[in-house]
Amino acid sequence: MNKLELEIEGMSCGHCVAAVSEALRELEGVSVDGVRIGSAEVSYEPARVSPEQIVLAVEDAGYQAQPKG
Repeated sequence: MNKLELEIEGMSCGHCVAAVSEALRELEGVSVDGVRIGSAEVSYEPARVSPEQIVLAVEDAGYQAQPKG
């Protein structure tokens, strides 16, 4: 499993954290390590899902996301 840290814009409350968590948990091959306002950390299986797909899932939930670093 690889690790990915995301910076996420547009989150402001617990509902936002829940929405991002749910979007990430729906992805095959992704394990959510933690979601806080403004960021998320996940472990993922590169054979099943790409960092780009993870970012798109967050964006589909209504937030701006990009890998940290």
